[in-house]
Amino acid sequence: MTQTESPGQVLPFAARGKQLGALDLGSNSFHLLIAQEAHGRIQVLDKHKEMVRLAEGLDDTNQLAEPVIERALDCLERFAQRLRTVDPDNVRVVGTNTLRKAADSDAFIAKAEKVLGHRIEIISGREEARLIYLGVCHDLGPEDTSRLVVDIGGGSTELILGRRTTPETLESLHMGCVSMSRRRFPDGVINSKSMQRAVKDALVELEPIAQDYVSKGWESTVGASGTVTAIAEVIVANELGKNITPAALAELRKRVVAASSTDKLELAGLADERKAVFPGGLAILSAIFEALNIEEMEPAQSALREGLIYDLLGRQHEDDARDHTVKSLMQRYRIDDQHARQVRETAIALLSQVAMGWSLTAAHHKQILSWAADLHEIGMDISHSGYHKHGSYLLEHMDMPGFSRHEQHQLATLVRAHRRKFTPDWLEEVNTEIMRICALLRIATVLHRNRSHEPLPHVQAKVGEDSLTLSLPKTWVADHPLTTEDLNVEAGYLSALNLKLNVKKH
Repeated sequence: MTQTESPGQVLPFAARGKQLGALDLGSNSFHLLIAQEAHGRIQVLDKHKEMVRLAEGLDDTNQLAEPVIERALDCLERFAQRLRTVDPDNVRVVGTNTLRKAADSDAFIAKAEKVLGHRIEIISGREEARLIYLGVCHDLGPEDTSRLVVDIGGGSTELILGRRTTPETLESLHMGCVSMSRRRFPDGVINSKSMQRAVKDALVELEPIAQDYVSKGWESTVGASGTVTAIAEVIVANELGKNITPAALAELRKRVVAASSTDKLELAGLADERKAVFPGGLAILSAIFEALNIEEMEPAQSALREGLIYDLLGRQHEDDARDHTVKSLMQRYRIDDQHARQVRETAIALLSQVAMGWSLTAAHHKQILSWAADLHEIGMDISHSGYHKHGSYLLEHMDMPGFSRHEQHQLATLVRAHRRKFTPDWLEEVNTEIMRICALLRIATVLHRNRSHEPLPHVQAKVGEDSLTLSLPKTWVADHPLTTEDLNVEAGYLSALNLKLNVKKH
């Protein structure tokens, strides 16, 4: 029977076609994009934007003000209604600069996730830049030209150099239209001196990277996000040109200064909701043009949320940026890929047997265990002594394209604890889920400690709430006395997790 949608009826996800949702919790605006995949192409079904100005809520100690939190949660409650019709596996929600900075972001995120019904990922500045570039390049097409992409958000500015869909140089600077407007145009007051100081502040931020970008060069310049789009629309509406140029920006600065305040700022094409942050965004873009010697910039309609959609599709079509990152790190840090593969295969084989009993059936459980197995020896390139600690530090702090902060932290946590004793702080921090995944990784590394290329016999695994029983062939156990002893030592380590490891022979 063919199912049709009638008023008041919500069809199962599979019956409605594949919808995708991307929600960008930006420092200035929250953007929701609903799209549909059809014949390998993306069709936009719905867009929603609300100017929440999350960055306005940060005080001097980086605490979010309660009125701004309420404003954000009210917005998310409205967005949640639209997301109910999208399969949760096809939704990604990310937080950017303000949620990276906020000291109490965990408390806000917990409330926001409850309202939305979806997990929120906090992404790094460079990951934000990568996703922006991905969205812009899919929008403009795959021309084989080098591009500079600029995105001025509410709290950060991203600059990306790349070719086709591959970003090559990425930077995220700590300045945005909201933060700059608060700093140099408090209470909406604008004058020549404050505009000059704002431009100078932006030039100071740009100074460490400008020469590198200019020396590499590019063929076309593209601007993304609301700030660049708003400036481009004002330029066109006031007949100052078709694209953004230094002359058009200079004229806009004159007119903005002449207004003396954001309340009196009347420019054709400028929306009322954008006025309060327009001077800060204009100053930043002016500085970028000056520092990088840009002659003309074309605005793009796509940005971070479109990049999220394409990245999500990549994950679903076995082109996951995270997998590429892990492979790249294995090469860069000269990880023994054959040994890593053996550890990974054994760990996943164990997981397949215990997943139901230990509630580790979600796709990300297998992913995080696989990545941890591949990277568990990454610290050896620094030193064999304490390599698990070196590896954990690297994974916690390096740029890892495709990974959220939470995913990186989970990886670092697993690598830190894949051998030797558990530290008290580790035991206090992690949840049962990570403890169980860690136990599987540890056992896989113990079984392959001799680094033999011979395949293991089948290892049977059964679990209880607080127990793990391994069953190994008698002949194999007899031929591997050191491994048997290692498993006995491991049983002592795992007792710190209140987990009893039993080894049986059959």
